[in-house]
Amino acid sequence: MGEHVVGTVEEIPPGGRKIVEVGGRSIGVFNVGGEFFALRNQCPHQGAELCKGVLSGFVHAEKPGDVTYVRRGEILRCPWHQWEFDIRTGQSWVDPAKVRVRRYEAKVAPGNTLLSEPGGSKELAEAGLEKGLYVAETYEVSVEHEYIVLNL
Repeated sequence: MGEHVVGTVEEIPPGGRKIVEVGGRSIGVFNVGGEFFALRNQCPHQGAELCKGVLSGFVHAEKPGDVTYVRRGEILRCPWHQWEFDIRTGQSWVDPAKVRVRRYEAKVAPGNTLLSEPGGSKELAEAGLEKGLYVAETYEVSVEHEYIVLNL
């Protein structure tokens, strides 16, 4: 399905999320310490809106009394039954061998790289069109922000 711009980097601060509709799918986009990850907004267990769940981490202990909290903000809990999913991979921590949620590639791209080629002559030719004599006055447009792009 290609690449889809879902917002600017400023819209999703670290620890934040944004739920978007792309290609008929509800997808949650998360900012984890400046890295962006995208998951399908549907729990594979019973279909809850997974991306509305609580973000947490894991409690880890090497020995009794030596407890640390790791991966803060990287584990997403389903709002219905608290099933846990890794935001980075989509893997379930309830049944890692069988259950996972669909993960999508998310990247940050400067706005100027998202503009199509000037004139789009290749696209016009493929559509069976060619340039004519009359041309409207145009103005240069620049895009200065960075955008979050999903690849479906």
